[in-house]
This record gives sequence, structure tokens and C-alpha cells, in this order.
Amino acid sequence: MKQSIVHIALVVRDYDEAIEFYTKKLHFTLIEDTYQPAQDKRWVVVSPPNSNGTTLLLARASKPEQQPFIGNQTGGRVFLFLNTDDFWRDYNEMVSLGIKFIRTPKEESYGWVAVFEDLYGNLWDLLQLNPDHPLAGRNG
Repeated sequence: MKQSIVHIALVVRDYDEAIEFYTKKLHFTLIEDTYQPAQDKRWVVVSPPNSNGTTLLLARASKPEQQPFIGNQTGGRVFLFLNTDDFWRDYNEMVSLGIKFIRTPKEESYGWVAVFEDLYGNLWDLLQLNPDHPLAGRNG
């Protein structure tokens, strides 16, 4: 048996502002942006650059009860983990683009890590795993 997680839904306030952030500041690729008239919503999928793994489905909050979860999908815990092949390149560029880091870079036993916020306040780890880590080299 082989299975994989294809998409992770990320609740957003607005499709276009989310697309702008993920494609311009994180350099994600816009994979799909399709209007679904029957549900009056868009199917918006983005992916980290050169990744062929799990993608993000940018899902606009469509009900009032979904609004409070924009930017707080995990109750304040780190939600997503972005692995990179060059931590300092990406960290420095993200800082120059105004991305807010709430934990500064630190070398841990597994590699380099820093915590940043997306445009809504969801927390992400920016990681570069050590070469001997079981997931090293698995950027997608």
C-alpha cells in the first residue's frame, strides 16, 4: 500500500492576498486557481518551489465560525514546517521581504531552525535539516 497527504487546507481571509503572500514572499508556485461556481469558491493550490510533495490548499473562510481560525489553526503552536536546502539564503531573503520572525535562528541537534509568521499569524518553522537526519534531502 502507498498513500500520501496531497493537500493541507489553510484557512485564509482572502484568496488574492494569500496568493500574493505565498507566491511573492515565499516564492511558492501557484499550481491551480479554479473557480467552482456550484459552491461559489475557488480551488487555490500552492506549493513550495521545486517541491513535488504535499501542497497547500488556500481555503477562504466561508462561514462565520471559520473566521476565528484564520491565523490560529493550531492554537498558537507551529503549524507548518518549511524545509530548505539553504537556510541562510532563505532566512535572509524572507527578512528582507518583511516576513516577521518570532524566534531567531538557532542550531539544534537536527539542524537550523527559526520560527516565522505567515500573513495571518500562523506559525511556521523554517528548517534546514542536518544531512544525517532521516528526512534530510526530502524537500518534496
